[in-house]
Amino acid sequence: QLQSRDTLQHQLLGLSQAMQQLRRTVQSLASSEADVLLWGETGTGKERVARCLHEASRRRDGNFVAVNCGGLPETLFDSEMFGSEAGAFTGAGKKRIGKIEHASGGTLFLDEIESMPMAMQIKLLRVLQERVLERLGSNTLIPVDCRVVAATKVDLLELSRQGLFRADLYYRLNVVTVSLPPLRERREDIPLLFEHFLLQAAARHQRPVPELAPARLQALMAHDWPGNVRELRNVAERMLLGIEAGLPPIGAEPDPSSVPVRSLSGTMESIERALIADALRQNAGNLTRTAQALNTPKTTLHDKIRKYGLQ
Repeated sequence: QLQSRDTLQHQLLGLSQAMQQLRRTVQSLASSEADVLLWGETGTGKERVARCLHEASRRRDGNFVAVNCGGLPETLFDSEMFGSEAGAFTGAGKKRIGKIEHASGGTLFLDEIESMPMAMQIKLLRVLQERVLERLGSNTLIPVDCRVVAATKVDLLELSRQGLFRADLYYRLNVVTVSLPPLRERREDIPLLFEHFLLQAAARHQRPVPELAPARLQALMAHDWPGNVRELRNVAERMLLGIEAGLPPIGAEPDPSSVPVRSLSGTMESIERALIADALRQNAGNLTRTAQALNTPKTTLHDKIRKYGLQ
């Protein structure tokens, strides 16, 4: 359980109250078999949370099958999701196992579930209620044992009121709902996340980590991040590569009401500790490689490790 909490802290990075609560929620849901509905804006990390739910559960050794409902043509949806028997349609030369059946024993992640065709919503509802499916071209009932984690960026209840999403499916999915906070509502996490993404990009491109100037940090804190964590990651990579285009303009002032007072001062030691711990994990505890990744002298790293109790 301690290892699971440590993994969650690494996977769902952030010191804010919102992220601490999210980690607690994921931890508590890990021992449950309940299907889950994730709600969050684009780029808030819905698939990452779904993977964390899977990896912290008893299903961790089973398959994690991710399906983007908005990326499947409606004509292929049935066979992709439910599978098909040989000869079920023109071109079906052999039996095909669908995504749902492939997820049996594990977790099925349905992203952008609001894009699922109505006819498929009816069939999914049956799977959720009865835990059986029929392949296309067959009348045989196949039992499936998978946990369903669905994700959306829209108000499914409002869609159901408009007749654009099945109300019965909405209420079946809405037993456990987890809301993911947008980045603008947890600005105190921006320095930690940005440094983390810089470290990742530096390792990927074999480049030194650039120093984050106070003016640049202030610009990052002031930005509203409509693309959330995904946008922040892209900006970190552009900065590492020396590409100014697309970076938040320096000189913008953050909204005082939306930035916690302690965001730039009181949390800096916590941020530094988390960055060092993260780099140690990425480098399997090797101090030489960790010091290189952090672009800091090895003796300084030793001192910091002792200071923060990371031995």
